[in-house]
Amino acid sequence: MRFSTWIRQHLAAVRALLALTAITGIVYPLAVFAVAQLPGLHEKADGSLVEVNGTTVGSGLIGQSFTDSGGAPLVQYFQSRPSAAGAGYDPMSTAASNLGPEDIVDTPARVSLLTTVCARSKEVGDREGVDGSRPFCTKEGVGAVLAVLGPRDRDGDVSQPVRVVSVNEACPARPFVAVYHGVRVDCAEPGQDYSAGRVVPIRGDASADPPVPADAVTASGSGLDPNISPEYAAIQVSRVAKARGISEDQLRALVDEHTSGRTLGFLGEPRVDVLQVNLDLDRRYPYRG
Repeated sequence: MRFSTWIRQHLAAVRALLALTAITGIVYPLAVFAVAQLPGLHEKADGSLVEVNGTTVGSGLIGQSFTDSGGAPLVQYFQSRPSAAGAGYDPMSTAASNLGPEDIVDTPARVSLLTTVCARSKEVGDREGVDGSRPFCTKEGVGAVLAVLGPRDRDGDVSQPVRVVSVNEACPARPFVAVYHGVRVDCAEPGQDYSAGRVVPIRGDASADPPVPADAVTASGSGLDPNISPEYAAIQVSRVAKARGISEDQLRALVDEHTSGRTLGFLGEPRVDVLQVNLDLDRRYPYRG
């Protein structure tokens, strides 16, 4: 290759690099920014920030906690959906837990999804004065799961158990069920490996439609959901009304004002804007506690 040809090719490459840098690194970002400042788009482009008396108190797109400095839920506020984004509702760490329905056994390093759901359901039930029990959960709020040890048949079932352990209830806990197929159920000894046993979740007698709804015990896919279901809002009405010294009918009317239906009538589910409900509560019915 002649030297002059080599020079021309590299100059062409440099010109292309400069042109693309100007277009994609300067012109395009400036164009997007300019469009975002148009009326109707400006607020969303800036994060849909919500201000009260000149102070930013949240975003219409990102959920937040309504807890005290120790993390305990404040009785005068509606509580948000749980979050798995960072330490909670962190837009820089938006994510789900990535745990599925088969994650039912606790380990020393991590609590299972089942036990997380059970614990949250019990906590919400105790706080709101409703039945927090769920299928496959113990009354103490852990996953009701047994490890059944013994010879296995061709299908992997243990027809004659020699030992049964409640794997999510560490000793000296009293197992949620005393006997399984004629064998006494033991609590789990810390540090012991029961992976050789067949894992058997026990459904129990809890309702298939528990009073504590799913969005009260599971995080959304983004971990940033600012809304809750009308069902979750409904079980919080009694607590918040009592704390605010107002009637439940007054509070239900306020919740209805901040309840949206399905988008376009068929997309998604009805939802309640938690931040706006709580801000409206502070404006209309200040907490006197």
